Amino acid sequence: MASQQYSVLENGNNNMMKGLSKEHRHGRTAHNMSSSSLRKKSDLSLVHKMPGRKIRLCLANLQEVILGTKLAVLFPAIPLAIAAHMYNFGRPWVFALSLLGLTPLAERISFLTEQITYYTGPTVGGLLNATCGNITELIIAIFALSQNKVAVVKYSLLGSVLSNLLLVLGTSLFCGGIANLRSEQRYDRRQADINSLLLLLAVLCHSLPLLFRYAAGPDVISAAPTLALSRASSIVMLIAYFVYLVFQLWTHRQWFEATEGEDNDDDMEEETPVVGFWSSFLWLLGMTLIVALLSEYVVDTIEDASDSWGLSVSFISIILLPIVGNAAEHAGAIIFAFKNKLDISLGVAMGSATQISMFAVPLCVIIAWIMGIKMDLNFNLLETGSLAIAIVVTAFTLQDGTSHYMKGLVLLLCYVVIAACFFVNKSPLYLENEVEMGTLNIASEIHRRSLMNGHRKINVIV
Repeated sequence: MASQQYSVLENGNNNMMKGLSKEHRHGRTAHNMSSSSLRKKSDLSLVHKMPGRKIRLCLANLQEVILGTKLAVLFPAIPLAIAAHMYNFGRPWVFALSLLGLTPLAERISFLTEQITYYTGPTVGGLLNATCGNITELIIAIFALSQNKVAVVKYSLLGSVLSNLLLVLGTSLFCGGIANLRSEQRYDRRQADINSLLLLLAVLCHSLPLLFRYAAGPDVISAAPTLALSRASSIVMLIAYFVYLVFQLWTHRQWFEATEGEDNDDDMEEETPVVGFWSSFLWLLGMTLIVALLSEYVVDTIEDASDSWGLSVSFISIILLPIVGNAAEHAGAIIFAFKNKLDISLGVAMGSATQISMFAVPLCVIIAWIMGIKMDLNFNLLETGSLAIAIVVTAFTLQDGTSHYMKGLVLLLCYVVIAACFFVNKSPLYLENEVEMGTLNIASEIHRRSLMNGHRKINVIV
């Protein structure tokens, strides 16, 4: 109640808050529900004793935003990452601390987006959530593009899709099945079907540039048409995603609304705003800037971390980045699976995968086009094959509307095999970037290989 009083104190209209809260209760998304599982109530008894209305308001907001999450213990990693960068403590340490700092920031951005939704209504809030839902991945991708690290962009976005489809969904189905062995777990197939269709469209858009490059012959001949095809496909994907938002937020909104089952008094209490509109907006802006700073650190130091830890950049980008960066959202999905609320878990996993595949990836292609960078939808054979298999396996897993732990186990094992594949893949990043950008000098590569063959012949003679 105390936090509600400070929210009303900032916004000034209690009746309006009640109306919006009631409307918001019927429009909460799976992402909001998932993130809320990691929040905790703030004790504002000490704040009440502070003199001055503005001081109490600032301290209440600070306590709700910074201390209102179970991940608050990771916030010290942010200043430590900045200090390590400023004093050249060690670039692998900068990478690790920045990655840890991004974890609570991603959860807090989801929290602040939900707070703004209380004042704008579920439709505008849904659009805001669609934009900010994967803001961390987008910012990392944009910084990587600014440094011409196209391979890192593709790796990180691909890793987010694979992580959501196989790791998050697999763990949710497995844990939910183990926790509910005596009861059948069911979910609404309609939402899963729509997401599966969009993901299959994404696979088609990724596969055609790859197949076209193989069919056309040498890379020099096929590079320009492949790039043009990718840009056209990206526009189609963005149009499809826009129609999907209309479908989700207007025409078939009831399909995507998260339901908590039987609400108790505590849940009802949580469904009221605890931070004012302008405070939420300013906090959201500030945390987005911090995410941008840490994302820049991650992009700058990823190769140093790769060399220091003996792990390939592909493994770090595809496996480690998504697991740590989205840990809060993933944990929430698993918690709801334990509670036999698979619709929420599916909404998180499938919704995030769809958002990245149909929005983040094509948007990066368009942004790269504007920046004059040659980024296409050809993710290479290994990466595209892994994506296609993950989507097909997930679609088959969700086709009957029921779940058990064996389905989750199969998805998890698929993720383990793919992770092992990228673990043993040691392709250097500079070569990947040259291939992605279409700037690999074929003559110099032939000369390099001939020198290597000559060196082998000398060794044989000796």
